[in-house]
Order: sequence, then C-alpha cells, then structure tokens
Amino acid sequence: MAYPQKLLNSGEEAIVDLHPHWWFFVKEALFLIISLALAIVVALTAGDGSIAGVLTWITIVLVMIASLRFALRWVSWVTTYFVVTTDRVIFRTGVISRRGIEIPLGRVNNVLFNQSLLERLIGAGDLLIESGGESGQQTFTDVRNPDRVQNSIHAAIDGLRNS
Repeated sequence: MAYPQKLLNSGEEAIVDLHPHWWFFVKEALFLIISLALAIVVALTAGDGSIAGVLTWITIVLVMIASLRFALRWVSWVTTYFVVTTDRVIFRTGVISRRGIEIPLGRVNNVLFNQSLLERLIGAGDLLIESGGESGQQTFTDVRNPDRVQNSIHAAIDGLRNS
C-alpha cells in the first residue's frame, strides 16, 4: 500500500515510499513457525491420555499467541510508512494511536546509515537523520536499502536547493 496521496501537499511528489524491511517480521515469523512445528509434532506423537490432552491444548494456545503476535506485527507493518518527498521526510506509524514525524528537507543537516553484516546481506539497515529542528536526530530502523534512501534524500535536498 502506497502512502496516501491526499496527505501530500499540493505540488509535492513522493520520491521514496517504503514500509519496513521484511526483517521487521523475523522474530514473530520464527515464533509462529516453531509453534506450528511443535503443534504438528505433538499431534503426530501424542497418544491418548490426559498428558496428551494437556500438551495438545498448550500447543493450540501457543499457536494462537504466535498467530496473534504475527498478525499484530503485520498490521504494524502495513500502517508504517517512511516517505521522502520533494519537500520533506515523513514517518508515520500506528493504527489506534498514531505517531508521525516530519522533517522538512531544508532542515536536514546530515543523513547517515548503519548496517551490520547481516543487514547488508539482506538489504536492511538503520537511517539517522540529523536536522536543525527541536528533535535534532531521528533514527529509523528496518529501512530497506538505507544507502539508496540516503542518496535519494541527498538528491531531493539538492533538487530543493536548485529550484
């Protein structure tokens, strides 16, 4: 899902429009996969009896908890946007309680990115934007291709200065 165009100012265009990297899901996905595997093992090996019944219910509850955690993480992913426009950097997240950050490109002083070896291999990382505003620094985690996003922000700033 793209960032809603109605939230952009007139004449403003989105240059980068991202949701968090798929890495955002890894912990919840692993928990769900492990709980499903455990449920399958219990279903195939548990015989009859009260202990088998208890183990079955425990794995059912575990799978339900894992599914709920994964679903909540997916909703969080769908409602999280990192957008670079011709005028500003926008970050929005949340369903019930919303949080938003906007940094005008004219106030951006520096853009840095950090990637571990694993993040480099999968194309994820953190982006740090230093600005002249009140907040000073904002760190955005799980950004897809942060080096490309950094270049896009610099290009947008150059475009703003040259116009």
